Amino acid sequence: MNLKELYQEIILDHGKNPRNLKKTENFNKDAKGHNPLCGDKVHIFLKLNDNQKVDEVSFEGSGCAISMASASIMTDLIKGKEVNVVKELINDFLEMIKEKNSLKSNNLSEDEKTKLMSLSGVKQYPMRVKCATLSWHTLTSAINNKNEEINIEKFD
Repeated sequence: MNLKELYQEIILDHGKNPRNLKKTENFNKDAKGHNPLCGDKVHIFLKLNDNQKVDEVSFEGSGCAISMASASIMTDLIKGKEVNVVKELINDFLEMIKEKNSLKSNNLSEDEKTKLMSLSGVKQYPMRVKCATLSWHTLTSAINNKNEEINIEKFD
């Protein structure tokens, strides 16, 4: 299996069988996001402990396979990580999906990097980049306690 096929398999698997698709109980941070162009919607739920570590993360929503796969992969990757590491991963992912060819983070295993890199092919399709980044921008909003719905149209 070549890398492109592996990436497609990861996206299809996470798109059809999203991980963490539920509402976290006793969450202490959350945010909603929307992509009006294609109708993707996401609601991120975070439960941070006193040490600012992600004890639990989940999402509810609906959307295209890219949007659902991205939210699924994201929630898998950040569980158990400290907020400062999560912020680094968000920035690294957003740079990779828009302009870079790789991830620079040392806070991911090779398997985790492969999962995240599976979304890199969407950079060829600017409208799909918004689908892939919706949950990540919404996660940032949740971490920062912003009380406004994210409209992905406002992001490049």
